[in-house]
Amino acid sequence: MSIPGFSQQWKDFPDYIVGITREIWESRGIGTLNHYYAPDIPVRSPMGIQRGNQAVMAATMATCHEFPDRQLFGEDVIWSGDPETGLLSSHRIITTATHSRDGAFGPATGKRFTVRVIADCAAKNDTIFDEWLVRDYGGIVRQLGMDPEAYATALIAQEGGPEACSKPFTPGIDVDGGYHGTGNDNPWGQRYGDTLTALMNNDFNRVWMDYDRAVQGEYAGGVNGISWEAVEGFWLGLRSSFPNAKFKIHHQIGMDGDMLPPRAALRWSLDGKHEGFGAFGAPTGAHVHVMGICHGEYGPFVENGSGADATIRRECALYDEIAIWKQIKMQTGDFS
Repeated sequence: MSIPGFSQQWKDFPDYIVGITREIWESRGIGTLNHYYAPDIPVRSPMGIQRGNQAVMAATMATCHEFPDRQLFGEDVIWSGDPETGLLSSHRIITTATHSRDGAFGPATGKRFTVRVIADCAAKNDTIFDEWLVRDYGGIVRQLGMDPEAYATALIAQEGGPEACSKPFTPGIDVDGGYHGTGNDNPWGQRYGDTLTALMNNDFNRVWMDYDRAVQGEYAGGVNGISWEAVEGFWLGLRSSFPNAKFKIHHQIGMDGDMLPPRAALRWSLDGKHEGFGAFGAPTGAHVHVMGICHGEYGPFVENGSGADATIRRECALYDEIAIWKQIKMQTGDFS
């Protein structure tokens, strides 16, 4: 089987996404970005927007130099759409590397990191033309021996202060990259969307209802946790920092089949003020935009209190701690 409009070398869309990721970043086919990425592609991350495949190539070369043994292990591709209007992949990756050379993270530390990344990529005619990317930047910083808050503060100073520094992503600087889909109507996506919406409406008893007692959680900051306490700790820590922020799901995919468990991918945001005690310390009143992506996997009832026919057995939820701290510090920090 092949994909209309794509090279015959790819058996399906996940094979394309995993294959070009390996070719570009691990096999050092950086120049192939001239083909695989559109010339004017917007790549949004919580830290801002890169525009065009030349910017992506420059950033890729710098990363490969600083982390020469970097590897990207594809865990899953959850996707929707069609070749005519555009396919959207939500690609979950485990990335490992050693900080072997000086670069964006400072003098080489020799330390290794293992974090997750989720990239939402829209593709048509063998080309990625629109992208949203959330990497666990805070997890990298922590494993290299630095504190995320202090790192963000130093980054602002290094870039010339709050007025001159590069600006994290907010809706006000967004651009239209051409992908206008919102996912699909698969019930697993709807189910996961309902759970996350309930949590963001402060209905945290849904953790015990919708997640299995043995759920495995992989969260921002390089955090791995087991069971309900880990799930509640992550989502409550985020929501309590921004208790009145507006929550919105921008893209929702559900999938089942392919010899994998039923699963879902959500891209979402929180937009509002840092008004509460939580994962980001004492409230500052700073206005913050949080870009997040999460994946959930379902399985049959094993052990929970709700009697549900299926519950979330595994969850990976990412936001960028550094981008959040940077927004806070840009508005309130001391850079002397």
